[in-house]
Amino acid sequence: MDSILMAINPVAFTLGPISVRWYGIIIACGIIIAYFVGQREMIKRGFNEEILTDLLIWAVPISIICARIYYVTFEWPYYAAHPDEIIQIWHGGIAIHGALIGAFVTAIIFSHKRGISFWKIADILAPSLIIGQIIGRWGNFMNQEAYGGVVERSFLENLHLPNWLIEQMNVNGFYHHPTFLYESVWNLIGLIILLVLRKVNPQRGEIFLTYIIWYSFGRFFVERMRTDSLLIGDLRMAQIVSLVGLVLGVIILIYRRLNIKPPVQYKDQ
Repeated sequence: MDSILMAINPVAFTLGPISVRWYGIIIACGIIIAYFVGQREMIKRGFNEEILTDLLIWAVPISIICARIYYVTFEWPYYAAHPDEIIQIWHGGIAIHGALIGAFVTAIIFSHKRGISFWKIADILAPSLIIGQIIGRWGNFMNQEAYGGVVERSFLENLHLPNWLIEQMNVNGFYHHPTFLYESVWNLIGLIILLVLRKVNPQRGEIFLTYIIWYSFGRFFVERMRTDSLLIGDLRMAQIVSLVGLVLGVIILIYRRLNIKPPVQYKDQ
């Protein structure tokens, strides 16, 4: 067997008293890559270059704030006892569902204010959203978080994972399901589906709704394996939100397919 590697240091480098963590670097890279992918398609679909920039100026900070609020809300007993840590986002503790809710609400308001179709923008940016999630989950990997229950090392080896990844799943002497990887791969498949849908030119709104349905379905099952879920009683909050997203996505997709006449396609101006 190859020699066992040490876990990866979550701190990339330090600048004096400031520690720059891999998590933040990876999240920033995800946002930047998602921006360039989205910007290219926005221009292709007839939007001015500044539209996406203007949207992100609002959406990114609001999403981060909402992600933190969401997490703190469901961990309130701890933060009520440690209120000074509520703003210490650099210690971890943000939730993707909170970020998505913040982004969606911001996009709806922004579209209304600019007189732009929300569904048109949502379809264009759905692949960018899932790209950000694909990349962002590797920030969880660097932090050794968002993992699942205990497994044997042989289980991870049978998945043909490299040693550096296997050892990063060794937390306190126990190996764990790499649920961050399961979700990242699921989203990668989803990205391929969304890009294919672009070529097919579906009815407006259906690329975005497919994203909601696909992500929600996968997250529901991955969440069952995780050991760090936010809970309401014995219920996993992410599963509840995923189930709601899945059902609403299907209902809205069917409703729009039956009632939007004449249909507007993705590539229509």
